[in-house]
Amino acid sequence: MCRPKLSQVHKIIIGVACGIFSIVVIVALLVYKNRASLISTAYLKKKKNQTTLDGPNAEEFIKTYRSNLLSNYSYNDIKKMTNGFKDKLGEGGYGNVYKGKLFDGRIIAVKLLKSADIIIGDNFITEVATIGRIHHFNVINLLGFCWDGSKQALIYEYMPNGSLKDLLSKEEAENSVGIAKLLEIAIGVAQGIEYLHNGCESRILHLDIKPQNVLLDQSLNPKISDFGLAKVYSRDHSYVTMTSARGTIGFIAPEIFMRNLGNPSHKSNVYSYGMLLLEMVGGKQQFKQITSFSTGGSSGTEAYFPEWIYEKVMEKMDNVVDESYEIGRKMRMVGLWCIQMKQRDRPSMKRVVEMLSGRMEDIEMPPKPLFMFSLPRQHVFEDQINTLGSDSNVLPST
Repeated sequence: MCRPKLSQVHKIIIGVACGIFSIVVIVALLVYKNRASLISTAYLKKKKNQTTLDGPNAEEFIKTYRSNLLSNYSYNDIKKMTNGFKDKLGEGGYGNVYKGKLFDGRIIAVKLLKSADIIIGDNFITEVATIGRIHHFNVINLLGFCWDGSKQALIYEYMPNGSLKDLLSKEEAENSVGIAKLLEIAIGVAQGIEYLHNGCESRILHLDIKPQNVLLDQSLNPKISDFGLAKVYSRDHSYVTMTSARGTIGFIAPEIFMRNLGNPSHKSNVYSYGMLLLEMVGGKQQFKQITSFSTGGSSGTEAYFPEWIYEKVMEKMDNVVDESYEIGRKMRMVGLWCIQMKQRDRPSMKRVVEMLSGRMEDIEMPPKPLFMFSLPRQHVFEDQINTLGSDSNVLPST
């Protein structure tokens, strides 16, 4: 008479044990799934409190990343992939980029960093820790890296059409690819930035949005690249703390170097995107030609560029039904909204996508941009950037 009761107890014990085991398995899977994010987030939080990049700590981080996220190749592997660095695609302040091929046949672009000093190593870690864990159609895909002693390299998917800067440098870019295609590219970039702001576990502030950092695939689809200056922070915070200014002259948001305007935030990316948008519609090229002719080539007048764009937008042509004109005017209007001095006046990237995808008639006329620099201040920043190298991305704090 006791057996049925004992059997029932056994069933209860087995059931409880199975339940506990299932919970343990589920928890383990969740931990494994989020491990990459936790590793990089913890590192980035720790890095904020460090004034220098500690070599052993960096190597420990890379070692952990190698086993969880990306392939870590040796320097000899990189040499084989690039056929001894024979096909050079370009060069920048932090290193050269070479065309290569992975061992599985995929075409790649390899950025070989010049040295393993603190600044470059810091940017290297930041790049791996950000795009190494995110995936979006409009964000460059990081396929692997090399941390082999003093040799560092980043391995990306290959973009056969170069950068947006290359495309815009061609004479009459609007005519060669069409203003409608430029609008598609602009929307793609905006969607990529919006993903960085709202699609990831933490908000990613790129801090160097510019045509050189937008790459184009075989179909001219845009991919945001170069996350070496990026900052990662919680979406619970409205702004990010920065100890020094960073960005590129002509695209950097004013609050990054004029702290009386507030702290940098995701709206700083919006400003940079707005300047990129205005350059895409040929505004800066036309402006430089006009001012170069009228001032004998003086670069200081470039500070008037947003004001000049505003006047062009105000020159609305009546009874114009040309689609190219309408698209160009819409892009200029959205760009002007993005570069407003006060961050609260700039739209979110989600709103930017909506405006670019919608009708021009639905966009309100933006306020006239405030004049940001006096000419001497503009020259001061140019002098400072020249002391760091002509293609440097890092601005000294003011």
